[in-house]
Amino acid sequence: MSNNPILHSTIKGEGKPLLILHGYFGMSDNWKTLGNQFAKDYQVHLIDQRNHGRSFHEDEFNYEVLVEDLYNYIQHYQLEKVDIIGHSMGGKTAMLFAVTYPELVDKLIIVDISPRMYQPHHNAILAALNSIDFSLENTRTLVDKKLSGLIPDFGVRQFLLKNVYWKEKGQLAFRFNLESLTENNAEIGEALPSFTVFEKETLFLKGEKSEYITKEEKPIIEAHFPNSRIVEIKNAGHWLHAENPKQFYAEVSEFLK
Repeated sequence: MSNNPILHSTIKGEGKPLLILHGYFGMSDNWKTLGNQFAKDYQVHLIDQRNHGRSFHEDEFNYEVLVEDLYNYIQHYQLEKVDIIGHSMGGKTAMLFAVTYPELVDKLIIVDISPRMYQPHHNAILAALNSIDFSLENTRTLVDKKLSGLIPDFGVRQFLLKNVYWKEKGQLAFRFNLESLTENNAEIGEALPSFTVFEKETLFLKGEKSEYITKEEKPIIEAHFPNSRIVEIKNAGHWLHAENPKQFYAEVSEFLK
């Protein structure tokens, strides 16, 4: 492997590059449907961040290395003036990337996350995932059954189960690097560094039922992103792109025009 392994991605369509970054425990596949829609007008890059999806696994995991991974990816494909959509953890990566390499970014879309610090709150999910023993839970049904005792929310379980795959015949595994995510869980809530600013157009999308972006966040968003606005996606929580894809697509398309 070279010093800089390149993130796994699916590239669709042609035109101006639009990079899409998934959230924590997610993967590029979560964005397939919307990616296909955007691919009518853009060259869409559905990216797996390190330790997620089909990308490489590394012990090190924080926003600095996620930004460098994205930088290496952009250099590898010789992209310029990219637009970026980042959801949750992907939004944090996108924000830090934009303030670090503003010359590489044109427009920024941040989905249901703000620059502030968030307390680590995935402990229950990590505990549930770490309780899986694939030699015992050797079918998806058994994995779901084990998780259901610890994660009652069906939607969250379905989202996590997308990461279960057949590593080899008869052997299930998680696509994400659970060891590193468990070890570095506190990194996910990290704030954008103080006094960092991205001057270009930025759109923040918040879920109507989500608590990730509230009125309290407006000042910190404006401090880092003076040229930004916040739009609410109706009838949607944190996974707004999945819960109201129609309005999501409309808002993003209008903004990118």
